[in-house]
Amino acid sequence: MSQTNERITALDFARALAIFGMIIVNYKLAMQAENGGPAWLQSIAGLFEGRASALFVVLAGIGVSLMTSKARNSMNEELIRQSRNGLYRRAAFLFVAGVILLLMGWSADILHYYAVFMLVAAVLIAVSDNKILGLFLMILLTSQLLLVVFDYTQGWDSSFKQYAGFWTIEGFTRNLLFNGFHPVFPWLSFFLIGLWIGRKRWLNKENRSKVLLYSLSGTVVFETISFVLVQWNTPAFGKAAFYLFGTKPMPPNMLYVLSGICSALAVIAISVYMVEKFENSLLMQAVIHTGQLSLSHYIGHIVIGLGLLETVGYLENGKLSIAMAYGIVYFMLAIVFSAVWRKWLKRGPIELIMRKFC
Repeated sequence: MSQTNERITALDFARALAIFGMIIVNYKLAMQAENGGPAWLQSIAGLFEGRASALFVVLAGIGVSLMTSKARNSMNEELIRQSRNGLYRRAAFLFVAGVILLLMGWSADILHYYAVFMLVAAVLIAVSDNKILGLFLMILLTSQLLLVVFDYTQGWDSSFKQYAGFWTIEGFTRNLLFNGFHPVFPWLSFFLIGLWIGRKRWLNKENRSKVLLYSLSGTVVFETISFVLVQWNTPAFGKAAFYLFGTKPMPPNMLYVLSGICSALAVIAISVYMVEKFENSLLMQAVIHTGQLSLSHYIGHIVIGLGLLETVGYLENGKLSIAMAYGIVYFMLAIVFSAVWRKWLKRGPIELIMRKFC
């Protein structure tokens, strides 16, 4: 298998891991199980918070970069126009899908944010690597400044479960850009770094060991900096230290983004190694297929997975062990479904629908 195809299947494998992490985090959130269960289980569940979604967005950036590489490399105006129109249609589809999930009561949706990322990608197809990096840094620094200038808690209740005025123009815009679950500032940074990485040869055989080493080291460094700053500043600034220097996804500050990028790259590098070693195994193929159906599984784990819990009256049970177990079982069923589905069709159910529009 060529290195290009190997990289693409590795990205699919990493995408499946991201879906698994998002399922765990979202089921814990939906079941209101953030603080329940033993400490060791809380620690395991906490590993996925903000990391799985960050990985998902970085992978989206890499995927779009690979998808538009022909247009970018040729600089053919017609190819660029076609690629842009395809991204515009995809943005419209994802926005509508996301709004439907929001109307169904899923406030932690990521798809309507993705729509903005796709619009940005359409504009940046022919832009140089340095300009993408410059925009990344601008978004990162602006996001940190916004946390200082504006009230991040505006609109949220004390538990960060309900958002007042969400369906007003002001509330929706504020949530989308600044203080939603995956706001454009700074989550666009994850997407932009993915766009940039997709243009590089970082995942080729000669580079991947360096990527793994540097990304793991970066994660440790940024987490250590965060820990020191939070501990050092706590007596003087109270919660402001965590607010400005913590590495949790809410609020999403600079250290969280940098640590999240490093951990995402580490998972991608590990995925390349695993696919290279175990690609011919049935389980590996099934997990890769799960990543290829990621949009279907994202929507499915909300509509089907949470819908089933609501139907039986067990949605807000508050038990972390149940949330974790349910998430693991759902993901296992998703793997089986993907393996069977891909025997007949190349794209997942939602992917097929999107294909008709995009």
